[in-house]
Amino acid sequence: MFLSNRNAKALHHSHFHKPQGKEAGGAPAMERQRSGTREIQVVRRVLDANDIMADRNRQRFQAEQVFVLNMMSSPGSGKTTTLQKTLARLMPEIRCAVIVGDICTTNDADRLAASGAPVVQINTDEFGGDCHLAAHVIEKALGGLDLSAIDLLIVENIGNLVCPAEFDIGEDARVVVLSVTEGEDKPAKYPLMFRECDVALLNKIDLLPYLDFDRQLAIDTLGEIHPHMPIFEISAKTEAGFEPWLAWIRDAVRAKLPA
Repeated sequence: MFLSNRNAKALHHSHFHKPQGKEAGGAPAMERQRSGTREIQVVRRVLDANDIMADRNRQRFQAEQVFVLNMMSSPGSGKTTTLQKTLARLMPEIRCAVIVGDICTTNDADRLAASGAPVVQINTDEFGGDCHLAAHVIEKALGGLDLSAIDLLIVENIGNLVCPAEFDIGEDARVVVLSVTEGEDKPAKYPLMFRECDVALLNKIDLLPYLDFDRQLAIDTLGEIHPHMPIFEISAKTEAGFEPWLAWIRDAVRAKLPA
């Protein structure tokens, strides 16, 4: 199936831009307002609409006892490869499905569909190339899935370390993938993303011998931004470090399943 398509302080991307907080999809495109106060009021109304839809999604997921994981990262972090290896290790023990968000192409969806998991692709290019998935888009994508046959729904969000962190889609948990090729400064540069997520995956550790990546600085910075957040050091290529990550998912899914 193919679909096109926490509060704000400023305005962002094609509709509005805001450095912190959550924005909603589902509202009509808006022109930039001249008054700063007016801008904030408009954005807050849009955010409220998104939160209402996110709550509806969450209630639906709870009723169906589906654990929903929102995975976010910058482009090229290895998020899709991580998901490929994760699905291969979890299925068929856990019934999985995936919603994939991209501006264009079905490349990632095609790769993940090879796992045998149901996959729904969302492309945002027809709506200005939105750099995130919002709650109303997820609600539409659910039309292509049988939630009664799913234990774990993974949303692979659009590659971006800013916008996706601002949108509640009704998920149970958020994961951010940070690759060592991106530099250890990314958590400090994009703190909202790492503050909003429940788990961090430090990916591509197989490349550490070849990079000037300060692993300890990255871990220390993550700890300062989000104390006690689990950090799993992995290699999606070699699957090193995958067991603690998979154990975390299994525990989370089982906690939501009926006794």
